[in-house]
Amino acid sequence: MAKYRILSGMRPTGKLHIGHYLGALENWIKLQDEHESYHLVADYHVLTTNQDTSEIFKNTIEMVIDWLATGLDPQKSPFFRQSQVKEHTELFLIFSMLITKARLERNPTLKDQIRDLNIKNVIYGHLGYPVLQSADILLYKGDAVPVGEDQVPHIEITREIAKRFNQQYGEVFPEPKALLTKFSRLPGLDGNAKMSKSLNNTILLSDEPETVQQKLRKAVTDPQKIRRNDPGRPEVCLVFEYHKKFNPAELPEIEAGCRSGQLGCVDCKLKCTTKINEFLAPVIERRKQYENKKDDVLDILIEGEKKAREVASSTMDEVHKAMNLG
Repeated sequence: MAKYRILSGMRPTGKLHIGHYLGALENWIKLQDEHESYHLVADYHVLTTNQDTSEIFKNTIEMVIDWLATGLDPQKSPFFRQSQVKEHTELFLIFSMLITKARLERNPTLKDQIRDLNIKNVIYGHLGYPVLQSADILLYKGDAVPVGEDQVPHIEITREIAKRFNQQYGEVFPEPKALLTKFSRLPGLDGNAKMSKSLNNTILLSDEPETVQQKLRKAVTDPQKIRRNDPGRPEVCLVFEYHKKFNPAELPEIEAGCRSGQLGCVDCKLKCTTKINEFLAPVIERRKQYENKKDDVLDILIEGEKKAREVASSTMDEVHKAMNLG
């Protein structure tokens, strides 16, 4: 298998939930052993939908602690903040000259965000955030980007910008491909298609066992299974979706018990709670080690930023040379 250089990133919104793990972190941890990986704290991207910066630093530290607690290794894959590597904004400026407003307005992910967040007036930075994302990826000459299906349109924009630059000024950038995450989104506890802190329907990676139990107790199940002995439909029950990931060994037994009515929802949720807590136990233990050493977490970022600047500076030297800017 070819070895890629991979750029992965998240917006710092604080503590992460199990949906973040299944949708991204699990894959990142696997990829860091197979490829050359860089992990970006996309703090400038927060501004596209929220200009309040008062919590960004705190949220960055909390998110990076979760990265470390789940198994991301900064020795294998540097962690760094977008805002601390000035070349991100420089390349973003250059790339913004290579794409039209009409092309950005056709981005389906942007349309979904505008609808979901009920945004009336789209700011320039929000319209252009796929261009900043392109700069994030191509600054490190990323060959591949692990993403969910909803982010594939952004990778297409990145490929288009790379091709346009190379045609206009000379070959500098690869045209990265999307590495699709295998596991689909985990539904929220309220039955919403997406687990989201803004919807208050999550299980955090830092949740203690009793908290997980309380949250799962309230989780939405099959509305037709009212009493314990009623036959259920696992395919419409979000708790069964959680079993798929956290309790695969018992899945046939859980499904049969649900369909026959022998397994009630309370017992099903307790089984699921046990398995999720077994998964979270080592994560929480590692997390507690870092919670008391936040200066060490900042040092990890600072060290990663030194490595990132070396790569970013080298790329921009090539850009300047290709463009005859110096």
